[in-house]
Amino acid sequence: MNVWTKYLLLFKTTESRRFAALFAIIYFAQGMSALTDQTISITFKDQGLEADDVAAFFLLASIPWFIKPLYGLISDFLPLFGQRRKSYMLLTSSLACGAGLVAALTTQYNYWELAILYTIMGFGLAYNDVLSDALMVENGKLHGLTGAFQSVQWIAITTASIFVGLLGGYFAEHRDLHTAFAVSAIFPFTVLLMAIFFLREKKHVHSGPEAFKETWKALREGFGERSIWLVAAFIFLFNFSPSFGPAFFYYKTDTLGFSQQYIGILSSIDSTFSIIGALIYASLSRTIPLRRMINIAIGLSVITLLAYLVYRGETSALFIHMIWGVTNMITTLAFLDLAARACPKRAEATFFALLMSIFNFGTLASQNIGAQLYTSLGEGSFAYTWLVAISTCTTAAIWLFVPLVHIERIEARARDDQSNQC
Repeated sequence: MNVWTKYLLLFKTTESRRFAALFAIIYFAQGMSALTDQTISITFKDQGLEADDVAAFFLLASIPWFIKPLYGLISDFLPLFGQRRKSYMLLTSSLACGAGLVAALTTQYNYWELAILYTIMGFGLAYNDVLSDALMVENGKLHGLTGAFQSVQWIAITTASIFVGLLGGYFAEHRDLHTAFAVSAIFPFTVLLMAIFFLREKKHVHSGPEAFKETWKALREGFGERSIWLVAAFIFLFNFSPSFGPAFFYYKTDTLGFSQQYIGILSSIDSTFSIIGALIYASLSRTIPLRRMINIAIGLSVITLLAYLVYRGETSALFIHMIWGVTNMITTLAFLDLAARACPKRAEATFFALLMSIFNFGTLASQNIGAQLYTSLGEGSFAYTWLVAISTCTTAAIWLFVPLVHIERIEARARDDQSNQC
C-alpha cells in the first residue's frame, strides 16, 4: 500500500473527507497570495533599500496577522447573519481581492502606499485564516484528526508555494509587480466562491445571552489555563531564533549571485519536498505521541540548520532546500498540532488565532533581528555564517523547555474532549 493510499485512509467518513477538501482548496488559495513577496523585495532592493528596511516593511504589513485573536473573538462571540464562520469569510475574502486589484492597477509604487495596500490584503487573508483554522480545530478534535487536517492544509499551501516560487521568480526577474498583484487577487476571489458554494454551516440559533455566557466561560477558563500560556511561550521561543528571512535573500542575491528566477526555483523545490514532510507527519501523528514528535522535530531542525553552513553555491543550495523542505514541514506541523490540541472547546477561533499570532510574531521578529545582525556584521559570508550558528544554538536550546510544557496532559485532555463529543 503506497503512502498516498495510507494518507487518504485517514479520512474515513464523508464529513471528514469534505472538510479535508475544503481546507485544501482554501489553503491553496491562501498560499498563492504570497505571489508578490519576492517581487516586492527585489523592487525595494532596486530602489536602494537595505535588508533591514525590507524586513521592516514585511513586519509592518504583517500587523493584521498579530491581532488574529481579535478576529477569533468576533467570530466566536458575534455570529453574522446567524453564522460564525461563513458570513465573515465572504466579507474578508472580498476585501482581500479588492485590495489586490487596486494594487495591480496602481501606476507607481512607493514604500508607504504599497505597505497600506499590502496590509489591507493581509487583513482579509488573516481573517480567513482564523475562520479556516476554527473549522479545523472544531472538526479535527471531534474526529481526532487535527494533525491530519493540518497536513492537508499545509500540503495545499506548499503546493501553491511551488507555483509561487516559479511565477514569483519570473515576476521578480522581470520586475513586474503589477501582474503579480493582479494574479494574486484571483485567489481571494476563489475563496469567496468556495464560501458561497461549498462551505456548509448551520444557522447559529443559540446566539443570545446564554450562548454569550457559555463562550465567555470558555474564554475565562482558557485564559486561566496554565497549559495555554506554556504552549504560547514554547511556540514563541522556538520561532524566535534569529533566522534568515530578508538577510538570506540578500546573501543569495549579492554574495552567491543567484538570479531571481533561480531563487524562485529553489523556493519551489523547498515547497515540493515540504509535501513529503506533510505526508510523513499525517501518518506519524496518529501513531507517535506528540511529545516524542516535538523532540524529533527540534532535532531535525538543528541538524538541517547546521547543513546551511555549507550553503555556498547552486548545487549545495539545491540539496539543502530539499532536506529543509521535509524537515521544516514536520517541525511546523508538530508545533501547530500542539497548538490545536491545547485549544479549549467553544473558543477555538480565539485561542488558535492567539497561538498562531504568537507563532507568526516569533517568526517575523526573528527575521528582523536576523536582518539587523546580518547588516551590523557587514553582510556577506562572514555575517551569514554567524547567523546560521546563532540560529542553530537558539533552536537547540528549546529542548530544555520541552519538560515544562507537559505535552502528555494536553494530549490526554484533547482525547477526553473527543470522547465527550462523540
